[in-house]
Amino acid sequence: MAGGGERAEWLLLRAAPGVSSVNGRRLVDACGGVGAIRGTSADRLAALGALPTLLPHLNDAAARAAAERELERIADAGARLVTVDDAEYPRLLRELRDAPLYLIAKGEPLLDGPAIAIVGARRATPYGLDAARELAAGLADAGIAVVSGLARGIDGAAHEGALAGRGRTVAVLGSGIDLVYPAEHADLAARIVAEGTLLSEHPIGTAPLPAHFPARNRIIAGMTQGTIVIEAAERSGSLITARLANEHGREVFAVPGRIDSPLSAGGHLLIRDGATLVRDVDDVLAEVAPALRSRAGTGRGGSSGASVDAAAGSGSAERVIAALANGPATADDLIRQIGLEAGEILAVLLDLELSGVLRQVGGRQFQLTGRFAGVGGLQ
Repeated sequence: MAGGGERAEWLLLRAAPGVSSVNGRRLVDACGGVGAIRGTSADRLAALGALPTLLPHLNDAAARAAAERELERIADAGARLVTVDDAEYPRLLRELRDAPLYLIAKGEPLLDGPAIAIVGARRATPYGLDAARELAAGLADAGIAVVSGLARGIDGAAHEGALAGRGRTVAVLGSGIDLVYPAEHADLAARIVAEGTLLSEHPIGTAPLPAHFPARNRIIAGMTQGTIVIEAAERSGSLITARLANEHGREVFAVPGRIDSPLSAGGHLLIRDGATLVRDVDDVLAEVAPALRSRAGTGRGGSSGASVDAAAGSGSAERVIAALANGPATADDLIRQIGLEAGEILAVLLDLELSGVLRQVGGRQFQLTGRFAGVGGLQ
């Protein structure tokens, strides 16, 4: 992660008149880094679309002091700034043309592994809430992070299900990282901070204004491999998230409901237009992790011994199995012990879990199963 001085440069740039996520990213890339923009000529910046006020703003002492104060407020809130060029920044989100220049994160570090969004109605039915919890728990058990927006209804149930499944969950806020909305989700937000991550692109103290939520939805859709819609009316913010996911080339899923329920209308329209109908978590895994499922031989028909050996036989997998022979460990523990990238570790863990080589136990730890338990390596 960049140092404090460079992080202030990101805040300073984003606060400049006429700078958006899109043209701010273009300036950073063209100039060779956020800190290099101030050393770029006015003519060059103008050719890149910058306003004449950009350089005066970047060199303004008061503006810089304001950026540094914002960094202090972020730290005081127990959070951190994650810029678009940081390793922690979600890789899939970085692919978006309008990806935020930075995110404010609170909680566990973001890991570059598989993630699925679950969104839906705020005034959900018991059926919808149960579906959200069950799917989220199943995804979490499979090593897939669950991303949602901390709203009432389906969002909250999805976060709860992921936590119950001993997995990672990420809540993307439409407010500052210090303002939990709705207020009744304060305890849930605290649990997410302990086990997962809160994210926001807004300054500290920003109120949850209605205009913030469509922009919040692009982050939810952008940082995930797919979006599951559970109970959504025909005109729903959840359908906006699904549309964004589709535009980004990500999978769109929908859980069917009663044909006479207005809350089923949006999901049924998505299914009619090509979204994958979801009966259980296997329907999601079949789309987002087909290679892993193929190697694992999992699904509704179970797994084979040959596929278990194939999954366990790669070099990275052997190192994971050897590390777990000493006892259960979390993904973070394995990243530190083995020295592989987070994304590779998470992919290996998902592969081995789907193959039946390991399983998740309490405290988000992984443990070897069957004939692999107690084995320090493969012959």
